[in-house]
Amino acid sequence: MYLVNQTIRFAKWVHRKILRKPARRPLIDPVRQWSWIQTAPFGTLDPKDPPATNTLTWFIPPVGRGSGGHLNIFRFIAMLEERGFDCRIVICHESRTITAEAAKQEITDWFFPLKAPVYMHPSVSIPSTHFAIATGWQTAYPVKAFKGCVQPLYFVQDYEPWFQGAGSVAAFAEATYRFGFPAITAGDWLATMLREKYGMRTFPIGFGVDHELYRPLPKEPGRQGRHVLFYARPPTERRGFELGMLALHKLTAQMPDVTVHFVGWPMDRYAIPFRHVDHGILPLERLAELYSQCDAALVLSFSNVSLLPLEIMACGCPVVSNDGANVEWLVDKDNALLVEPTVESVIIGLVSVLTKPALAHKLITTGLATTSKKHWNTEGLHLAQTLNILAKVEYLQSIQPSTTPQGA
Repeated sequence: MYLVNQTIRFAKWVHRKILRKPARRPLIDPVRQWSWIQTAPFGTLDPKDPPATNTLTWFIPPVGRGSGGHLNIFRFIAMLEERGFDCRIVICHESRTITAEAAKQEITDWFFPLKAPVYMHPSVSIPSTHFAIATGWQTAYPVKAFKGCVQPLYFVQDYEPWFQGAGSVAAFAEATYRFGFPAITAGDWLATMLREKYGMRTFPIGFGVDHELYRPLPKEPGRQGRHVLFYARPPTERRGFELGMLALHKLTAQMPDVTVHFVGWPMDRYAIPFRHVDHGILPLERLAELYSQCDAALVLSFSNVSLLPLEIMACGCPVVSNDGANVEWLVDKDNALLVEPTVESVIIGLVSVLTKPALAHKLITTGLATTSKKHWNTEGLHLAQTLNILAKVEYLQSIQPSTTPQGA
């Protein structure tokens, strides 16, 4: 009887399970999700009381810990503030519920303090400004809609249509290059591409090195084997994670004394079949110590090159990178070993650096010589001069419409 009752209970439970309707998931609303592409105009400008020409409002994406793009933006803001510019920061498309004060504290905690006040878009309190600066394709849409600025600009650090496959999002990104904004670009490769492909007025700014942070440090005593640094960013496709992993797997099989040091992203969710150390996202002040301990560094870039090659060179570590115009405007065949982006070529390049002391010494020497000439203060001054020129040209255009500045 007990068995019969249990069977009946089980049958009723199965019946309820079969008939019970599954919980309905919230519907995806693509119109609402992407409605900001058609941002309504906001902000006002009083022509009788225009903002000072030293006012800049930076429209930025949500701040992320360890973000190289944000670090570069904040670095330039700090340098401009030192030169008398009045900067403001507007954070766009923030998905979290966070106040402007809390966001400003995150910038201080994750990067460094800035004078610039922080606003959350949309906000009616965003003050008028001479320059409104888009810093990524998503922020270009609010800048286009912002009527409280004299002159919109575009601070372009990479070619963002390549960040995703062909489709709507890539088209949304590419469309921003046709908004008519003058572009301040991270280097010559971007400046040339945007000028030739989209007719943009471009003003390239170079990369510098923070020599207080990045410098050669002594090797640890008793260090054994050979050590290879890999800049690993699995979610960032343009940094070539898969290519690097395949090459390093074969390299470590060929050279069993090699230890690979991962930096740039936590690797705890990845199966890594060789000896390694996972450094994750390190504080800036600890990077030089890591770079100085390594015998070679693999840094791959399939869009605009990152700052890492210069920073690693400044610590006396030879760099292996892929070739291409997007890399070679900054890193060349004299100060780095450039290889084709294939597994075999990457392996050959790393083996050459690790087994040929003369080659490694040459790359270290030329890398240090290259980076000794790279200073952020120089680039900060360059940006300040560019902004002053653009502000002056804006005034001249208001009285002589035919006056046109010459971009780089």
